Amino acid sequence: MGKPELDVALAKPAVTGLYDKPTGSIQYVVADQATKRCAIIDPILDFDEKSGATATTNADVLLDFVSEQGLSVEWILDTHPHADHFSAAHYLREKTGAPTAIGDRVVDVQNLWKAIYNWPDFPADGSQWDRLFAEGETFRIGTLPVRVLFSPGHTLASITYVVGDAAFIHDTLFMPDSGTARTDFPGGSAARLWHSIQGILALPDETRVFVGHDYQAGGREPLWESTVAIQKATNTHLAAARSEAEFVSLREARDRTLPMPRLILHALQVNMNGGRLPEPEANGRRYLKFPLDGL
Repeated sequence: MGKPELDVALAKPAVTGLYDKPTGSIQYVVADQATKRCAIIDPILDFDEKSGATATTNADVLLDFVSEQGLSVEWILDTHPHADHFSAAHYLREKTGAPTAIGDRVVDVQNLWKAIYNWPDFPADGSQWDRLFAEGETFRIGTLPVRVLFSPGHTLASITYVVGDAAFIHDTLFMPDSGTARTDFPGGSAARLWHSIQGILALPDETRVFVGHDYQAGGREPLWESTVAIQKATNTHLAAARSEAEFVSLREARDRTLPMPRLILHALQVNMNGGRLPEPEANGRRYLKFPLDGL
């Protein structure tokens, strides 16, 4: 698709973030107020690892909000295959008919994790989504212009959606008091994250940036919105690491102190499949697969 006709700087979407305390994740509704069309970004399918129970509570809250606001869902967007929650993209596609999308480098994540799960017949071609976006590609939400930035480092496939004056940056920068995202998952790279962050910080200073997680630093209330200017001035990791080498050293040292997310082995096999749960077996039940000593 070609370059949007609208001036991105003049387009200001309405953004609503919905916080999920169990995972510290934020799912978003991004709406064009002129047309009442919207996109849902990084929706959450509820999962309790202790009981194995799944639920659509978070996703249904999104649907209720969209209905209450009189919005029409035009896109269901993932920024990357998540390691800490299940994606509700497939569920919401079934409910709304809206197409799903993710970055085209998701195939790299799929090929990496199909080997970890010993899933030789898994189609690692991105066909689980309706649209794969490449770096620099553009599309629209209603009349809002959207541009895709390739933002790897946390994963091989991470992307940023720049929707008018709003950037959805997920696991790159966090709120300034929480620094930056980890890079120690399979396929992660602190050096690549540094360069992805520079691309985000090159956006206009007034650009609103919306993070994918908030872990309530110091016990404060959850937050998820800042600006490029605020991140440049006050992000704790960027203040402590002014060069790529300093950042890589800081980020890798921090990563060595972190446990793996409790849902990573549960979530990746669902999220690399576009949010689809495993197919029921002969007894009608669904089962997840765990690689022991795989990480």
